[in-house]
Amino acid sequence: MVLFSTVSLTIERHYCGDVLVDVSIFSEGKECSANSFDSKEGAIAKVSCCKSHIDVVQGQNTLAFTTFTDLEYTQQLFVNSYIYSFSKLFEDLPKRKTLYNNYHPPKLIVDLHVVNNIFLI
Repeated sequence: MVLFSTVSLTIERHYCGDVLVDVSIFSEGKECSANSFDSKEGAIAKVSCCKSHIDVVQGQNTLAFTTFTDLEYTQQLFVNSYIYSFSKLFEDLPKRKTLYNNYHPPKLIVDLHVVNNIFLI
């Protein structure tokens, strides 16, 4: 959230006449290469039909930092309880002695469910 609020963008749109030729955000966009010539009073002048619109989106320049002591008591209580409960999620469970380490199930000779076509749905 902080990253996106501090990023500034420049959006360039290039038009040739009324037709959108290119839109660029992070790089230079290509401009149209069509030029028209205008003759007024015997002089020939080069007139460009290209237009560029540049939109600048400014990000934040300053960020406000608050410390834990600036929070109200209820907010401090909430933060403390959240951190305490979150830290308890990653504690290891005590090691339990398993009583069936040496138990081996009997060998399956015939699968009775398949033989009798009895299946739990």
